[in-house]
Amino acid sequence: MNAKFFVDTNLLLYGYDKDANEKHEIAVTWLKQLWETQTGIISTQVLQEFYVNATRKISPPISPARVREILTDYLSWQVEINTPDTILFASKLQERHCLSFWDAMIIAAARQGGANILLTEDLNHGQIIEGIRIQNPFLS
Repeated sequence: MNAKFFVDTNLLLYGYDKDANEKHEIAVTWLKQLWETQTGIISTQVLQEFYVNATRKISPPISPARVREILTDYLSWQVEINTPDTILFASKLQERHCLSFWDAMIIAAARQGGANILLTEDLNHGQIIEGIRIQNPFLS
């Protein structure tokens, strides 16, 4: 079985934030590997968060037109759409695992997409939630 990797927003952002130094290099390496192996999964939430943060928080911000081009490229990946059922499941995950609702939405979308691994720096490395292993790609 090949692993399927759900990509959280932070990995995507660092991939385009050249001021992120080592995290930028690590993110670029991961994103290239996921493109080559076609094993990356994202969600509508990740795309939305990336758009907002890339046009506002990266210094200098990326233009909205350029971010739209980037998003268009990522639409060739497996994109999980957050449905009403995803939201309800996330609310259960939030309660069951004491997570923020937004982290629970990421896990719900990852599970919905059949991911084995969630690449994020926002949760506990090595933890398994709903059968998905949390991996912080920025740990040495």
